[in-house]
Amino acid sequence: MTSFLPEGKRIDTAENLTALSSFENMHAAMERGDILEARAVLCDHDHNLKVDLPCMRGVIPREEGALGIREGSVRDIAVISRVGRAVCFVIKEFIRQENGVTAVLSRADAQQKCADRYLSRLHIGDVIPARITHLEPFGAFCDIGCGLVALMPIDAISVSRIEHPDERFTVGMDIYAVVKSITDHRVTLSHKELLGTWTENAARFAVGETVMGVIRSIENYGAFVELMPNLAGLAELRDNLRVGDTAAVYIKSIIPQKMKIKLIIIDNFGEPHVPTVPEYFITHGHMERFTYSPPECNRLIETEFI
Repeated sequence: MTSFLPEGKRIDTAENLTALSSFENMHAAMERGDILEARAVLCDHDHNLKVDLPCMRGVIPREEGALGIREGSVRDIAVISRVGRAVCFVIKEFIRQENGVTAVLSRADAQQKCADRYLSRLHIGDVIPARITHLEPFGAFCDIGCGLVALMPIDAISVSRIEHPDERFTVGMDIYAVVKSITDHRVTLSHKELLGTWTENAARFAVGETVMGVIRSIENYGAFVELMPNLAGLAELRDNLRVGDTAAVYIKSIIPQKMKIKLIIIDNFGEPHVPTVPEYFITHGHMERFTYSPPECNRLIETEFI
């Protein structure tokens, strides 16, 4: 197992299950230094994690529970919060006792491997997989490998503005992101550059169509309705509109020169939008530049990854 995946993505793989199926296989995995995964089922009063292994007991001692616990730079909540969740680890040793064998595991060592062999080699503009771990009003925290977390600020999630990341993501959702900055080993992510340009998104729609959208803001001159995470149009106001509701809208005009789409709200369903996995235009590789605005538009909207 050579890839450094977000926690939970390898737990049910055939390779992981085979490695944990017997003492012999686990011993071989220890010799190779494989990163494995299983579920943490208990955190004792000393903050040692008990791990559910199919063929023996497993324990992650407190100081091995997360990178930084030994040094005191990471709080114990990083260990406590793993109960009921998948945890990655490498096997450090086996302890034979009268009541059986216990595998001593280290999540911190797995994270150190990920930091040394994967995160340290990332460059600004790299497109990587990630998993949403928790959401705050200012952004989404994402596992980018072995439980190591990066922040995606709310303004980097999509071109269409949102009030809270939970309008776009749910905890546990697997997404893609692009590395926006790296400062003192802290990675910041962006997302909107993977969701397509204005032209790419607008090409999915045609004048005269009636489509579904999400009401994102209501102003005194109209309501902004999101057609795609990177595409919104302006609709005429009508009664009983609420931000976050879904609506059927008629496409009146599409104007690339002004990056404008004019809409008419046909019906407002009063049902809140439920986030789904985004549709991506880019899922791998490296980006130097992303130009959102159409070539015929005088306004330039562009991201440079430098």
